[in-house]
Amino acid sequence: MSNFVFQGASALTLDAKGRLSVPARHRNVLAAMANGQLTITKHPEGCLMIFPRPAWESFRDKIAALPMSASGWKRIFLGNALDVEIDASSRVLISPELRAAAGLTKEVMLLGMGSYFELWDAERYAAHEAEVMQQGMPDVLKDFSF
Repeated sequence: MSNFVFQGASALTLDAKGRLSVPARHRNVLAAMANGQLTITKHPEGCLMIFPRPAWESFRDKIAALPMSASGWKRIFLGNALDVEIDASSRVLISPELRAAAGLTKEVMLLGMGSYFELWDAERYAAHEAEVMQQGMPDVLKDFSF
């Protein structure tokens, strides 16, 4: 299970209390690999990162080991991290502080990003994706074979 890769996009809706239903295709894996325990924190691009607990622990250790010159980023990642659990109805509560930080309203996009997920406000993500596409492919991808 530790080599599982999360991928794909899910258009979801936050309920009135700020809860997100975990897509069915991820539920069993998250239950098996993390016992339903997740950690949510800020992402530098304005979304949230949602980690299964084992992946978070690895990420957290890397961030904690950064030098003092990165103390501001340590605060962003570690100081805003919130441990949550998937409830009996397969929902995760996104705190008001984290929802505000990422501009999450009602319509959101959950993106599988390998070992973690990104959670974006749907409109913000559409604008971000359009901006990325408009910039053209970076040099690192120009020789990539599809």
